[in-house]
Amino acid sequence: MRNLLTATAATAVILASGPAAAQDSAGARLEVLQVEISKLQKEVATLKRNVAKGRQEGGRTAEQVAAAKTAPPTTAPSIQVSSSNRPTICSSDGRNCISLTSRLQLDFGGYNYRPNTTATTPQDLVGGVIARRAQFGVIGTFLDDWEYSFVFEGGGSGGATSVVLDKGYLTYSGLKPFKIWGGILSVPYTLDRATSNNNITFMERAAPVEVAAGIGAATRSAFGITANDRQWWAGAFLTGPASGKTSHDARQTAVTGRAVFLPVLTDSASLLIGGNVQYLFDAPTGASELNLRDRIEMRIDGNRILGTGALPIASARVLSAELAGTLGSFHFQSEYFDFNVERTVGNGPSLDFSGYYIQGGYILTGEKRSYSASSGSYGGVTPSRPFDWRTGGWGAWEIAARYSKVDLNDKDILGGRQENITLGLNWYVNSNMRFMLNYINGKVDKRTGGGDDIGARYQAVGARAQIAF
Repeated sequence: MRNLLTATAATAVILASGPAAAQDSAGARLEVLQVEISKLQKEVATLKRNVAKGRQEGGRTAEQVAAAKTAPPTTAPSIQVSSSNRPTICSSDGRNCISLTSRLQLDFGGYNYRPNTTATTPQDLVGGVIARRAQFGVIGTFLDDWEYSFVFEGGGSGGATSVVLDKGYLTYSGLKPFKIWGGILSVPYTLDRATSNNNITFMERAAPVEVAAGIGAATRSAFGITANDRQWWAGAFLTGPASGKTSHDARQTAVTGRAVFLPVLTDSASLLIGGNVQYLFDAPTGASELNLRDRIEMRIDGNRILGTGALPIASARVLSAELAGTLGSFHFQSEYFDFNVERTVGNGPSLDFSGYYIQGGYILTGEKRSYSASSGSYGGVTPSRPFDWRTGGWGAWEIAARYSKVDLNDKDILGGRQENITLGLNWYVNSNMRFMLNYINGKVDKRTGGGDDIGARYQAVGARAQIAF
């Protein structure tokens, strides 16, 4: 504005002067006016640029504010659902996670039980309904290499109702390919025990497996190390008493070892060869003396026919071999067990027992049981078309058969010889639910020292409804 007034005044002076003065100074005054006009034009151009720049910066600021309002905080944890549908919370970097886990197995069944004589114990087996397993807990990882599990069990066999800590352990996997374990856990001893009870083919594991595991494996306090690659798995554990048994009479210290190798492992076929060793070197005494025994491969009634009775044991050794494989939708597995029991001095000579099983199955709907390198065992069946009547999916269907035998007779110990034939039908509704139907036809041949028959014959039908996350 000031420049505009100056130019106007200069023009007025020129007009007021006479023609002579105008002629003398016209050129100089015109130059002054041009300079002032040029300055004014530059200032107007600068003002326009500043206004345009301000609009651009204002637009960017608005976009940044909007983005800040909608973008999630970079440190917020994430809530996920795992591949097995477990609700899981993880830190923003994924290094720390905690998941809820649960398992419910409801068993229904009945027996046609025929004791050979009135001296047989028990005289009857009673059917009904039990919560075979009712578990709830948390599992997780922290700082990538540490894993933990705390799981409580409210179910049981044959009417057990107390809630106990089923698993509570910690692992470290920072020294690949090794993994260190410590706590109360299901010891990965034998192929059948290394397979989760969520994935076993029949409602119960074979009797010789349970007799062997009861010596110093199964679920109990343990410390050990495992290692694996795609085609091999190996592990060794030092085991102690089961959960809740810590008194002097309940001591039960053993070592276990297992190794497997798969010479064949493709998408369509596999072959597993393995071996196990178990040595009990500090046996329980007093009221907790070891009793080698098992039920008839269905656990609705908790009574047992097969059993050695309490044995004063100095040590015990079990050697076993395993063979398993798959070919398309067909799968099989078998294990053989050799038992040697050394009794304490003055209580008789050593004892030798044996047992084995062989089983096979076929998945009618075409799915396959895949090998799990982390456990050295075979996993469950995941339906390719989960059950949904709206889309026509019917889940996966499997048929299976098993023969098992365990002989606990030797010298003066007559624990009995049990044989079972089991037929199974499994319906896998989806990745979390399945229904099982088992038929068992078996017998226990057992006699007293005087030759009296105290065995039994039986048939049993059992069903299981399972849901697990």
